Amino acid sequence: MSTPTIAPFGAWKSPISAAVVATASMPLSSPAIDGTNIYWLEGRATENGRTVLVQLNAEGERNEIIPPPFNVRTRVHEYGGGAYLVDGDDIYFSNFADNQIYAACGDATPRLITRNSNCRYADLVLDRTRRRLVCIREEHSEAGQEAEAQQDGQAGQEREAGQEAVNRLVAIALDGSGSETVLGEGCDFYSSPRVSPDGVYLAWLSWNHPNMPWDGCELWRARFDASGGLCEQENIAGGANESIFQPDWSPEARLYFVSDRTGWWNLYRANEGNSEPLCAMEADFGRAQWQFGMSMYGFASSEEIVCSYIHQGVYALARLNVSTGTLIAIDTPYTDIQEVRLGGSFAVLVAGSASRPLEVLKLDLAGGDLQVLARSVAELPTAEMLSSPHAVSFPSSGGRTAHGFYYTPANPCFAGPADSAPPLIVISHGGPTAMTTSTLRMSIQYWTSRGFALLDVNYGGSIGYGRAYRESLNGQWGIVDVDDCENGALYLVRQGLANRRQLIIRGGSAGGFTTLCALAFGGTFKAGASHYGVSDVSALLADTHKFESRYLLRLVGDDAAAYAARSPIYHAEQISCPVIFFQGLDDKVVPPEQSERMASALKKRRIPVAYVSYEGEGHGFRKAENIERTLEAELYFYARVFGLELPEKIAPVQIDNL
Repeated sequence: MSTPTIAPFGAWKSPISAAVVATASMPLSSPAIDGTNIYWLEGRATENGRTVLVQLNAEGERNEIIPPPFNVRTRVHEYGGGAYLVDGDDIYFSNFADNQIYAACGDATPRLITRNSNCRYADLVLDRTRRRLVCIREEHSEAGQEAEAQQDGQAGQEREAGQEAVNRLVAIALDGSGSETVLGEGCDFYSSPRVSPDGVYLAWLSWNHPNMPWDGCELWRARFDASGGLCEQENIAGGANESIFQPDWSPEARLYFVSDRTGWWNLYRANEGNSEPLCAMEADFGRAQWQFGMSMYGFASSEEIVCSYIHQGVYALARLNVSTGTLIAIDTPYTDIQEVRLGGSFAVLVAGSASRPLEVLKLDLAGGDLQVLARSVAELPTAEMLSSPHAVSFPSSGGRTAHGFYYTPANPCFAGPADSAPPLIVISHGGPTAMTTSTLRMSIQYWTSRGFALLDVNYGGSIGYGRAYRESLNGQWGIVDVDDCENGALYLVRQGLANRRQLIIRGGSAGGFTTLCALAFGGTFKAGASHYGVSDVSALLADTHKFESRYLLRLVGDDAAAYAARSPIYHAEQISCPVIFFQGLDDKVVPPEQSERMASALKKRRIPVAYVSYEGEGHGFRKAENIERTLEAELYFYARVFGLELPEKIAPVQIDNL
């Protein structure tokens, strides 16, 4: 092997280009099993972010089921999920363009099932006995629809008119009439409708403002009456301070669910008015329900569950005997197991690890063999080019311990100068009630292969460490998360693993808010990148979509002074380092005005600032050309700020005041 070239950290030449990251990475999600056929969703950045439904049949043939221009995606709660259902030859799905449900069968053109232009649908399940779909319907006012068409303030206009979106539990007839029957209403939110195998009962979750589902929700069960409505409704579990996740029926029609009543999301079984814990342990068998249709367990038989769980931020897979509570580990190389679906003798997983990007996998339950069905990254660089994460825990404010994954620079062709440390990029994940994992991501390797070190932080408020850690952000958003990011960076500086003069913080959405707060209220970082980040929490409270419209009451509180004190837009004069902003102009979660106002304020103050926006992008970028442009623009920005001479030619981005 040749001797590495000595070159400044951050200026190494890498084969992992922005184009490779944008076009080689393919989001995988939502696996399903129907008989011997396996299905999953693939995101196609090269098709303007279209989501495609893929089938793998018993003969091993791979088929794309839903033709273009259909896009299998739903916008209920804006984050979607539960966008399709398979029943033999029939497939029912939500089409992103018009938010309606279609039915597809064979090569025939998908036919329209619903006809309500102001409604969206998600979490589709089949009520086979009555030949209908049961799902969540989200109804938007006509005023809200017009505002959305104009790409301007849908949520704010609806709420101002007292017409916030209405969520209901509904049944949709499949006889061609498209008639819809309301099964449940009156709560602010519904999710997870599940019909019992015998068709007798329906279970579902509901919750009300100001709760998010991970704060507290209720599990209900009801019997279907002769007309197909619900009777004998019974509250099984949950409440204002108990979060329920993934209710499901066993093969013999017993109701199971996940609850965090002990401070950890553990598995339970409903039993004649009581709830029996199956395997009490300090681990999370559930996660934050940002999307519909999430699944972390399934039934291999009436006596055995195959489940994933999170312990100290790392996923594991196991078999659980429901009679004895015995948990037996299933040995796999995966540490991030996001989806688990059962199909008799096998399971289908969406999983990744430090050396493997997210993959769709088939697990043989008898022999333990794993078969890769799809990879989110088609071709990987050599192992020497990849940086492996190291789990780190470090002291933070208030005597707390925070967590994260540290990545060293990795490129066999280069080494940094002696007695020098690399620039460090600290990532604050979105959510904020979410988590980062150690799964191989090309977007991280893009930076480490160029000589940047990286710290991906699971700050206080992240899931995967129990409810107490999750709630440490309550009332402290913009404080605890910032402290943890700053303390993580300084911890690595003390270890000699990061350059104190080249500390960068970046994040998207809620992570963008943490980024801007760290720059406005702290003095640790020397540059920052906000991707569709929040700059004015009071404006977000007034102008975001229904699902998150009261989220801030728990994260910040109800004191107006706290919102002003916590909003970076009102403290732009305290930011003294360069910042770059990236924003989708169709974003309904964090409206573009948030980034535009912040960038304008910094520009007026003569702070180096760049603003990059994209038509046709929402909350997160899906189009290949925009993903590529974002990575290159961010690298160009850091190079200009820190005086790095890049070995590659990148289209410049306008940086004011530099």
